[in-house]
Amino acid sequence: MVTLNRIYTRTGDAGRTRLATGQELSKADLRVEAYGAVDETNACLGLARLHTGAAPELDAILARIQNELFDLGADLSTPPVKDEGAWLRMSDNQVARLEAEIDNLNGQLPELTSFVLPGGTPASAALHLARTVCRRAEREAVRLVEAGEPVSGPALRYLNRLSDFLFVAARYANDRGAAEVFWRSGATR
Repeated sequence: MVTLNRIYTRTGDAGRTRLATGQELSKADLRVEAYGAVDETNACLGLARLHTGAAPELDAILARIQNELFDLGADLSTPPVKDEGAWLRMSDNQVARLEAEIDNLNGQLPELTSFVLPGGTPASAALHLARTVCRRAEREAVRLVEAGEPVSGPALRYLNRLSDFLFVAARYANDRGAAEVFWRSGATR
């Protein structure tokens, strides 16, 4: 007898889903929007990594971040419960590691004198896309908090630092700043 491992469950056909706690809610719920945008960020990083072969040190960091984004999705999909120890939460250590990586990469870049346009190398363009999707994930998480829903502090801080990291990583992927495309104010008037 062959056992099928189906990817579809049909449980979401009516527009509902379940959180990690088993709580059922709409697929359009703010919490689902927040962890959905984190998932999109992760997909963007997968795309960016197709172009980071010339920078293996950056690729290794992005690989770790992709894994951490699953941790973040788990955190966001689990509202605080009585037995917090049973659930995966983001940590301040993960935030601190991102800060150290931002400082390390940024220290290897020329000082900015203008706004940077997304582009340059394929890796940089993909990282800028990931940055903008990450900013949306952060906005969705903030909306969740503003609606009175709890979100862990490290999760919010991680999203904020991640978008900063992705900006610096995009600059780094532009041949350490040499291939950057700068905004020229009013250039097309």
